[in-house]
Amino acid sequence: MSANAAGDREALGAPDDTAALGAQLGRVPRGRPDVLVRCTLRLPVVVRMPPVLASGEPFPTRYWLTCPLLHRRIARLEGAGEVRRMEALLEADASLASAMRDAHTRYAAERDAHVDDGVAHPPAGGVAGIRLDEEGRAGLKCLHAHAADFLAGHENPVGERVASQTLPADCPLPCVHVGAAGAWVRNPEWREPSLAEP
Repeated sequence: MSANAAGDREALGAPDDTAALGAQLGRVPRGRPDVLVRCTLRLPVVVRMPPVLASGEPFPTRYWLTCPLLHRRIARLEGAGEVRRMEALLEADASLASAMRDAHTRYAAERDAHVDDGVAHPPAGGVAGIRLDEEGRAGLKCLHAHAADFLAGHENPVGERVASQTLPADCPLPCVHVGAAGAWVRNPEWREPSLAEP
């Protein structure tokens, strides 16, 4: 997937999406996710989740990253201290902090507009359920959720920074495929491409 994923944003309901997502995630996906962004190999990258699951459980994370390659790269960023660096940057830059507050507000409003009246336990918070404090500040809980929000086409300064450090994500081989038994599985021949590769 290129840095400009606009051409890959589409809500397609391919019959194999659920099985492909299950192979990517290593489990059956919760709820009924809609695929919003696909990679160049047409596999899911970002899904939109329902705000409340069939069980009635609130699900505050509206946009979910499913791409194993981006998941791996972002986990490395988190392990290298990128959450702390981004929190320090937000603390030091008032305009960036304001843009992040706007992202949280927009995210919550878009998600909450799809919650039916009378739901016992609606989701709360902004991106990934993060709540703003009394002064309008929010910590960063999950860079994956910010990246998913940005890749889904939204203004998110943290997600944009994460994307700039992890894209392109153009794999020469699919991360998941239909295996010999006819079920979707992780592809044993998949290897992580270098960020320097075209």
